[in-house]
Amino acid sequence: MRRETDKSEIKAKNRREKIKFLMTFLIALVIITAIATPLFVTIDEILDTRPGGEDNPILGETIDFQYLISSDSPFFDAFIQTNRVNILALGIDSHNLTDMIMLVSFDLDNTTVDIISIPRDTFFLNSADRKINSVFRGNPVNSALAVSEILMNIPINYYVMLSHQGVANIVDEIGGVSVYVPFHMRYDDPFDTPPLRIDIPAGYQLLDGESAIGFLRFRKGNEGFQSFPDADFGRIKMQQQFVRNAIVQSIGPNLLNVIRMAFYEIQSDITVRKALHLGNQLMGIDPENIGTHQLPLTRRDGRYHPNRAAIAELLTEIYDIEPFVY
Repeated sequence: MRRETDKSEIKAKNRREKIKFLMTFLIALVIITAIATPLFVTIDEILDTRPGGEDNPILGETIDFQYLISSDSPFFDAFIQTNRVNILALGIDSHNLTDMIMLVSFDLDNTTVDIISIPRDTFFLNSADRKINSVFRGNPVNSALAVSEILMNIPINYYVMLSHQGVANIVDEIGGVSVYVPFHMRYDDPFDTPPLRIDIPAGYQLLDGESAIGFLRFRKGNEGFQSFPDADFGRIKMQQQFVRNAIVQSIGPNLLNVIRMAFYEIQSDITVRKALHLGNQLMGIDPENIGTHQLPLTRRDGRYHPNRAAIAELLTEIYDIEPFVY
């Protein structure tokens, strides 16, 4: 009889413990849900934000690039079906002109990057002075349409705009960018806003933010100092070297900090979620898989006109499609 009583008490005790555990679990679940749900919503909202504010125009909502390219274009299938992300990078100067124009194309399947530099003096009819750098007029959509038109109506997924100071701050967060300086770059312009002073010795240099701006802006030297013989085209080669090295040197343990700094320094329609995804895709990219190109041009009537046949050949190479006669 005593043994049966003990068994009943044990069963009752176990049942009470189970009920107690279940109640504790349910209360904890309610508390965690109450706390975590707003947290997850906040994280989700952060991931969907865009650098520079929500007032920035969004290319995907403003332009239907698929509509711009004709279905009988030899690039139609490549442009529409490829797993690429094309980002237009614009460097904006103090006069609200695009001082730097680059299309950065990420091939996510093959983990390669191609950078196409568009010289700022490239002829473009629908602009104030017939140059593509003046088509911007404060709106990146204008530049995106112009660059897409020149590049056979290539789709552009996102844009990124940077000021000179924004570039400097990002470079400092990277820890500097290593470049090769072909000659002593020396130039002073006291009338620029702010006054411009460039003094970078020849050879391999680790540029901090301030020096990087001088390196990227240099076109010609003061009297007695060397200049690029091909003016803006020489500067583009330096810009390409810089961007290529900056991508390689920013990919590493400090990448998230670089992305965080960039978030505060750029204006873009790319979300934080997408930027983190691309950053993850690029982790460990082989520097040999980053290609740099300059928009093919033909000099005519004192202006630099896009060379359509050569541009088609360049895009055929980048998109790895069958060659054709344009």
